[in-house]
This record gives sequence, structure tokens and C-alpha cells, in this order.
Amino acid sequence: MQKRKNSGPRRRLLWGGAFIAFGGVLAPTAVANAEPEPTREEVEQRIEELLEETSTLVQDYNEAEEVFEAAEAEVDDLEGQIGSEEEVYAELRRSVGELASTSYQSNDPDSVAAALFVDNPSEIFEQAADLSYLSEASRLRLEDFAESDARLIALKEEADIAYGEAEEQLKEVEKNKEKAEEALEEQEELLAAFDGDDPTASGESPNGPTPAYTGSASGNARTAIDFAYSKIGVPYLWGGTGPNGYDCSGLTQASWAAAGVSIPRTTYSQWELPNAVAWEDLQPGDILFFFPDLGHNGLYVGNGMMVHAPSSGKTVSEVRLADYWAAQFVGARRP
Repeated sequence: MQKRKNSGPRRRLLWGGAFIAFGGVLAPTAVANAEPEPTREEVEQRIEELLEETSTLVQDYNEAEEVFEAAEAEVDDLEGQIGSEEEVYAELRRSVGELASTSYQSNDPDSVAAALFVDNPSEIFEQAADLSYLSEASRLRLEDFAESDARLIALKEEADIAYGEAEEQLKEVEKNKEKAEEALEEQEELLAAFDGDDPTASGESPNGPTPAYTGSASGNARTAIDFAYSKIGVPYLWGGTGPNGYDCSGLTQASWAAAGVSIPRTTYSQWELPNAVAWEDLQPGDILFFFPDLGHNGLYVGNGMMVHAPSSGKTVSEVRLADYWAAQFVGARRP
């Protein structure tokens, strides 16, 4: 079987690529009443397309969350800096006030008093240079006053822009998320009207006893696999990192974290792990990646099986790689 090579994550604008493609898949559903009933093959094909599109959307959602959380941290940091600048500003304001008082007492108040009320703080530089009666130290304090004011304004603007952009990005992908879940649920309902299994869930037995790992993995890989098996039956959750729900990359991250190994959050960033593994060299504990856009991954457990968090409405499951998942395989990484 020929494996597709992916050079790295294909980043998409969250309000563009992924959902534009997804919208093309969703459109026929809206006019289903005006068309003949779909065949089983058509429904299966639709589910496979939706699974790929929504898997990518999940990772876009995770990236948007990471960006938003980073923006929040940046805002907190900037607010701390702004607090420091405000203290400097207040102190310099006090110093300038003293200069103004001194100037007033010397019967020459205009220069310094005007400097306190200029519209553009940078104008203080020019005025300060003309205050020949001030000592050099006093003139430098005036310049510091102007610079502190400019820094304070710039920091506030930077915080507002970073946070606002991240918030809008997250809101957009959350709206796409809701539409994606509705479409996938509709297609699953159509498939349920036919006999047979969902090809994307081959080997899954969600209603049977929870399987236990009996393979030969040891060390960190064994710990990671044992953790993944312990989560079988836990609901799939968008952006989930446990303990009450997981998405695919949240499960692989948490599994390896249980073994004391830190890996990144999204499938995109997990793909960047340095130890690439070919299909024929897979070992239990390796992280398997699927779809050209790296929208899905799972934990290889040996004997042609993996444990993964599949999609909305499902639970963490053990599945066979043969057929559907093997055909979607693009590569593997070993933490």
C-alpha cells in the first residue's frame, strides 16, 4: 500500500478554507427533500467526507483556542507592564508638577505648564529643549514623562488588538463547529437506516465489555497505552483534554502525559515531533496521523489496532486499522 507523504500541517484561515470545503459537503443535505433518497454507498461516502472535514475543523478549533489562551496570557502580561508604566507615569507627573511649581515661583510658568497639557506628548521634547533655565536632570525628567506616556498608550493598543483578534477567531470557529456537528449527526442518522457497520468504526464494539491491553509494550509506551485503554467509553469532546472528554489529539497528549512525556496539543504540532515512523516500522505507542490535512490521529496499540477519540457523538474506542483507516494513513510519530 502506497502511503501519502505530507510535508507538514496545512494551515487554513478559520473562516475560510476548512469550512468552505465543509459547506460544499453540507449543501446537498439542505435540498435532500427535493432529491431521491441517497443509497447506502452515498451516505457512507458523505460520512467519510464529513469526518475528514470535521476532523480538520476540530484541530483548527484547538489552534484557535491555543491562540486565544496565548492572547489572554499576553494581555495579562501587558496589563502588568501597563501597571508599572502607570506608576512611572504618576511619579514623573509628580516630578513635572514640582518643576511647574518651581517655574511658577520663579515668575516663568508658561513653558513647563504648557508642557503638562500638550495633546501629543512627543511635543514635550521640543519644549523641554527650550527650557534653558532648567537643569539637565530636570529636562531629562520631562523627556522621560513623554516617553512613559507614549509607551503606556502603545502597550494598551497592543493588548486590545491581540485579544480582540483572537476572540473573533475563536467565535468564528465555534460557529463552524456547531454546523459541523449538526451535519455529521444527520448523516449518521441516515446511515442507521441501513444494515451493516459504519466503515469508519470498523472493529469498534462500544456496547461490549471494555477491552484491556494485553500486548507486549513496556516502559513509557505501555503506560501511555494503558491510559488510553482506561479511557475507552469516555465521550468525544471538542477541545477535550480530559478527564471527562477527549478529542483525538487531546487523547494522545494525555496518554503520553500519563507516562511523563510532554507532547504538543494539536495534530498539527504533534506531527512536528522529530521521530517519524513508517507504516512497516510501527510499534505500540506510536501516534498515527490520518487525512492529508492531518485532521485526525490515534494511538497505535499493536496487531493492526489503535485507540482513538473518533468524532462527535462517539466515545474513545479501539478500532482496526484495516480498510478505512489504513487507506487514510499519512504517517506516524514516536514520542
